[in-house]
Parts: sequence; structure tokens; C-alpha cells
Amino acid sequence: MKFYLKNLVEVNDNIGSKIFDISIQVLIILSIITFSIETIPDLSEKTIDILNIFEKFTVIIFTFEYIVRIYTADKKLKYIFSFYGIIDFLAILPFYLTYFIDLRTIKVFRLFRLFRLLKLVRYNRTLDKFQKAIINAKEEFIIFFILTLIIFYLASVGIYYFENEAQPKNFGSIFDAMWWAVATLTTVGYGDVYPITIGGKIFTTIMLLIGLGIVGIPAGIVASALTEVNKEKK
Repeated sequence: MKFYLKNLVEVNDNIGSKIFDISIQVLIILSIITFSIETIPDLSEKTIDILNIFEKFTVIIFTFEYIVRIYTADKKLKYIFSFYGIIDFLAILPFYLTYFIDLRTIKVFRLFRLFRLLKLVRYNRTLDKFQKAIINAKEEFIIFFILTLIIFYLASVGIYYFENEAQPKNFGSIFDAMWWAVATLTTVGYGDVYPITIGGKIFTTIMLLIGLGIVGIPAGIVASALTEVNKEKK
């Protein structure tokens, strides 16, 4: 029995496992759709009842899966505290919390249901490749993140010195300038805070060019890592 359940819930090439994988993926997507529908105001009582019934059904299936994975795991604690184990637990946690807490007043717990989307990584082989690519490129991402923070801080300091005297309200401190740095380096450019001095405008142009490079670097890292993963698969 344990061997059969292990082959069912783990990603294998047998028919039962494939049916289970597809069923869980469909259930996750439908669960997220119903979560979105619940936010529609003035839903009829019948619709709310249907959504509640579906949520209970979903939680029953996910709870069964979680218990089976613990039961069939060679190292149970290792699974429970693993990435997937925590995600599986958080996916069902909000439902059981409703027996102790009114989640209508603590909305953050309801948002835990969004962790179900991360469950898709386990069942979808394409997402699995993406996950492996991210893991393989983690050192590059750490370096990129550190460099981005340095550039972000330098941009905040630079614009502060250029614009502080001209716009003391918008650039009263380096911390105030950080909002401009975020909007500029990410090339969003909301336009609510912008330079008016010549030096500030020149500095902003340079930061925008750097920002274009910052946006493109992660895509290159992921593409390179995915290429390596595909080579390993072959």
C-alpha cells in the first residue's frame, strides 16, 4: 500500500501518477479562480455556498496529499520542513485556521491560499526546469542583487545632492530619494518625483541607461541557466 501511494503522489511515468498530477494541477488553478471570485462584492448566498463546498473539497484533497507524502517519505521531518513540505502545509492552513480565527478580519491568512500556486512547480516539468535553473544560478543572482543594492543606494545619494536644495520637500533626505531611485532604476518612471536641475537631469539620464541594463540582466541569467538545464536533461 505504501509503495503504491508513493508511486501515486511522486512524479513518475506511470498512468496513475500522471492522472494524479494533472488532477492536482487543475484543482490548484480552479482553487485560485474561486479565491478570486470570492472577492466579487454582493455574491448570492447560493454562489457563496458553492464556493465554500468547493474549498472544502479542495482542502480535503490537499490534506490527503500532504498526509500521504508524510506517510510515504523516507525521512518524514526532512519532508515536513522542506520547501515543498512547507508549501503543502501553508496551502491548507487557512482553512483549518477558520475554526479558531475569523479570517475576514485577518486577511493575511487568507492570502496563504496563494501558496497553492507554488505547488504547481512540483507537478509541472517545465516549471521544474525553471526552478532548477534558478537554483543553479543562485550565486549569479546573489551577486546581481548585491550590485543592484549598491547602485540603488548610489543613485539615491547622487540625486539627493543634486536636488536637495531645489526640491527639499521631495528630496529632503537620502531615504526620500530612494523612491525616485526605485522608479528610475526599474524604468517605471511614475513622474511623481523628478529632477528639475540640469545636474539632476543628466544624472537621471545616466541612471536610466543603467536601469535598462539592470532590468535585462536577470533575463540573461535565467536564459543561460535554462540552457544548461536542458543540456543536462539531454
